[in-house]
Amino acid sequence: MVNAGEMEVAVDELRWLVSECRDAIEAHYLLGEIAFEALDFRLARGHFGYAVELGWTALPAAGVGGKLSYTLPANKAFLQSAKGLAYCLGELKKPKTAVAVARELASWDAADPLGAAMLIEKWSTQPETQPGDSS
Repeated sequence: MVNAGEMEVAVDELRWLVSECRDAIEAHYLLGEIAFEALDFRLARGHFGYAVELGWTALPAAGVGGKLSYTLPANKAFLQSAKGLAYCLGELKKPKTAVAVARELASWDAADPLGAAMLIEKWSTQPETQPGDSS
């Protein structure tokens, strides 16, 4: 549906899916992508953030030590959600939090296929903006 441009139908179907299966990381990722493309960064942050939170709960408490490869299909939606979350936080003027998410993403796959290092560099020098700031 997404590939066919049927966005409203895709959103309805994905919302139904997450209402029935709240742990569907890929569905939250896709909803985040749709919201991001519509420039609704708050909604996208919510879906990406929820997908990342679901993924974190599946990780061992001791961490993964850079062994969460993007080349494995089962990891892609989770890792892409982390990148999407970082981008949304950057767009919402939360660079410190965006950098923290990007650093976590970089630690999971040393090959850095999603460009986390670039995101860290981009947002490391930006000031945090508070709600109501005119900047």
